[in-house]
Parts: sequence; C-alpha cells; structure tokens
Amino acid sequence: MKACPRMPLLWVLVLCLCPSCGGKMKGLPKPASSGLPYEVLVVADPQVWESPAGRTLYKVLDADVPGLPQAEPSFHIMHAASQDFDAVLRLARNILVLDVDSAKHAQASSCCERDVYAASQMVVTVQAPDEASLATVVEKEAVSWARLFTQAERERRVDWLADNHSVQVERQVEEQFACKVWVPAELAFGKTGRDFFWASTRAVTEDRNFVIYTYPYTGTDVFTKARFIQKRDSVMRKNIPGARAGMYMMTDSLRTGVRLLAIGGDTLLEARGLWRVKGDFMGGPFVSHVRVDKAGGRVVVCEIFVYAPGRPKRNLTRLMEASLHTLRLADDADKEENKKQL
Repeated sequence: MKACPRMPLLWVLVLCLCPSCGGKMKGLPKPASSGLPYEVLVVADPQVWESPAGRTLYKVLDADVPGLPQAEPSFHIMHAASQDFDAVLRLARNILVLDVDSAKHAQASSCCERDVYAASQMVVTVQAPDEASLATVVEKEAVSWARLFTQAERERRVDWLADNHSVQVERQVEEQFACKVWVPAELAFGKTGRDFFWASTRAVTEDRNFVIYTYPYTGTDVFTKARFIQKRDSVMRKNIPGARAGMYMMTDSLRTGVRLLAIGGDTLLEARGLWRVKGDFMGGPFVSHVRVDKAGGRVVVCEIFVYAPGRPKRNLTRLMEASLHTLRLADDADKEENKKQL
C-alpha cells in the first residue's frame, strides 16, 4: 500500500493512495485546525456508521488507553453525516471519512493527507463500493489509522513545546546530563541528585512530573521489564520519598508493560504503567523511555508521571509523554549533523 504525499515513511507501509485524495485548497492560506487533543471526527452516512464496518471502527477508536488507572477511551469520537460536513466541521484536527459509493469506487482503498482543509490537520479518507469491502479494509487498517492520529497529536505537541518549553529545565538537563529535552514551561520546580533530576508543576489537582536519570551500561538486560522495574524502584525510592518515613514511590509491576521500539537505528524500551507510594494512597500513570548512550557508556532514562486523583488522565499523560520524544543525546546531534553533510 502507498501513502499520500508528504507522509512519514512509516505510513508508506500501511496506507494506499486513492484517486480523490489531494488537491483540496492547494496554494491557498488555511486557517488553524480546531478541536481538543485526541478528538476524531468520523464523517459517514448514518447507515454506514451503524454498519458492521462502522461498529468495528468505533471499537478501535474507543479502545482503552493502556497504562491508566481507570478505563479511558483512546479518542473522543464525534460523528457527522456526509451532508453535514460543512466548512466549520472541516476545520477539525483529526478527520476520518467513510465514503461508500458503488458508482464512484471500483474497489476499497484508503489514504491520508495533512492540512487538507486547515493547518495542523490529519485526514484519512476511506473509499469503498459497498459495505462488505469497506468492512474488509476497516478490519485491516483501523488500528493503523488510530496510530496515525495518535502520532499526529504527538507531533502537534512537540511543535508546541518548541516555543513553550522550560528553558530552565532544558539548561539543567544539558548541564547535568549532556543531552537535551523539552518539557512544558509549567514544570518550574526541580530537584537534583546524583545522576538524577526531577521537575514538577507541584499542582494540587493535576500534578505533572518529569524525571531523568542515568546509570552505567552493563549489558542488554536494560531492555527487560525486570531490570527496568528493579532500577526504577531503586532510583525512585532514593530520590522521591513520601510524606513520612518509610513511604516512597514504587512501580506496580503487575500493571506495567514494556515494548521495544526503534529510534534512529537504536533500540528504545518504552514502559508504561502505574506508580504508587508505599504506605500511602497516592498513585497514577507513568511512561518511561530507556535508551543506551553508546558514546557515554551509560543508560539514560526519561520518564513522565502524573498525579490527578479523581480526574481524567488520558490527555495529561499523553501530552506530557510527547516530551519524551524530544530527548536528544549527544550522538543524536552527531547523526543529524552527518545527515546534513551527506
């Protein structure tokens, strides 16, 4: 399958080019997209939206976000019939169009485009001659579309961080760890330790936190769940104590999952799950990235965690998680420079 123009290489593997994609508003100034993060507008005629294909798509977009203490859907889903897809709705940040028409389409296909009707927008268009063929392509590609919208939201947040990050934290991390990272400017408070740094909003109701720590690289077991939890619990117990003696942050190992990702030819371990304070009722979600700094012979761990009792945590966690994707090690900068010289 092929992707529409200007899409990242990843989506060349999962998206195909459909004839009617592209060409909308080319060369014209575009307004900013509207809506809240992780909102998706599905444009489909009512009978299509209520069909098996529509229900399958709904289940994928409504699937629970992993690593949260309570069930929260991946997206807030909005629906509009084709005839109601007007100029206002076309400004939505994430749009998924289901177009079923036997007169126009000989076979089912899907494509994606950026900035079709508005700036900073992602649009996925699915075309099919009938509901049966639509169901087939939805079954095959729906998870990829959900990942695409998630990636688009993360990229928007990284772009936002470029102008809204904490310069104080950026400087501290660069001085202490010789790497760069962007965290929201609201994270103005910090605590330093040996090979450890913690920044926090210290908010009462929706506290957001960033942690970075390093330790010597001794082998590939750093990319295992057991090693990650063992090291995390050791570092957090030492650096993030509770309100009273004997209280400290620890990992809920049963509700923590890990997976391996590739980044610039290197391996990254992503861990997401729940933290809690031993001897207290505090807890919440966290996401960690574990990387090996080959030049420095060390392991670099970046983490965000959230404390928001009684409140939704999906957007708090996901928006903070974008900061992890801004981490740049010293050899990352070298790779970028080498790319420029080629």
